[in-house]
Amino acid sequence: MMQELIKKFSENLSTQTNLSNYSWFNLGGPAELLFKPKNTNQLIEFLQFIKGENLAITVLGAGSNTLIRDDGIKGAVIKLGSHFSDIKLISPDTIEVGSATLDRKISNFAKDNGVGNLEFLSCIPGSIGGGVIMNSGCYGDDISKILISIKAIDIHDCKEKEISRDEISFYYRGTNLPSNLIITSVKLKGKITEKNVIEKKQLKMIEKKKLTQPSQIKTCGSTFKNFGTEKKAWQLIKETGCDKFFEGDAIISKKHCNFFVNNGKAKSSDIEKLINKVKQTINDKTGINLELEIKIIGEKKKNIRESQ
Repeated sequence: MMQELIKKFSENLSTQTNLSNYSWFNLGGPAELLFKPKNTNQLIEFLQFIKGENLAITVLGAGSNTLIRDDGIKGAVIKLGSHFSDIKLISPDTIEVGSATLDRKISNFAKDNGVGNLEFLSCIPGSIGGGVIMNSGCYGDDISKILISIKAIDIHDCKEKEISRDEISFYYRGTNLPSNLIITSVKLKGKITEKNVIEKKQLKMIEKKKLTQPSQIKTCGSTFKNFGTEKKAWQLIKETGCDKFFEGDAIISKKHCNFFVNNGKAKSSDIEKLINKVKQTINDKTGINLELEIKIIGEKKKNIRESQ
């Protein structure tokens, strides 16, 4: 089957492809198979071809919140790229975008077309597909407030379906969307607003982010969720002395200690060990069990310490 698969999708399929360029940590081992579909029909065709082959499927977004382990990912990694980055205005206050479209691009498009309430997307790294799944947000706004519907392919029946916002349960940095769905496009609703008003709000958010969060470094943003504790994750990290922890070249940002950083030559295992060390220390000292906001995917080495 493997040789037939490679032959049939040779233009868009590669083997043993290093994934470090697909994570903002700039880390990660190879994908057994990496498939970049050129459109929805080809994605459906690929899923139909591998159906019943017991081949694991991993969907990779922009990699802005994903740590890919050093030993890579077995099975098929599906990466939706520029072919899923279309963006269009379908009514004066409604935008339809491909799931691989970057959040900041959507925010700028909305601004240029006089669509407000999407300004916060300018401060969220990554693509809208992943943003929907984790209900990304900042400064009091999140995806749940602007979503109309999504289109997604079910990997089980290989059919595309539209799912309305009312069919989705949202919570802090998450949804109940099942893992068997691959989001292909998203509809967002804003509010007709003067462009200069949008621009001022957008710039204010961007400036606030610059003051409080590091930039131009190899990081995947907030490592732990804030929800469920009286104190924010960064406060717990600082107050327990974890902000001084490191593992090899895996360090914690001095500007925002919920940002873990590849300071040059770190391995994914270093980042994961540092995460587990911080999580365990905070649990030991406070009884609080922090939840990850970033995703860790790929083959796991046995020697990575686990937090209980």
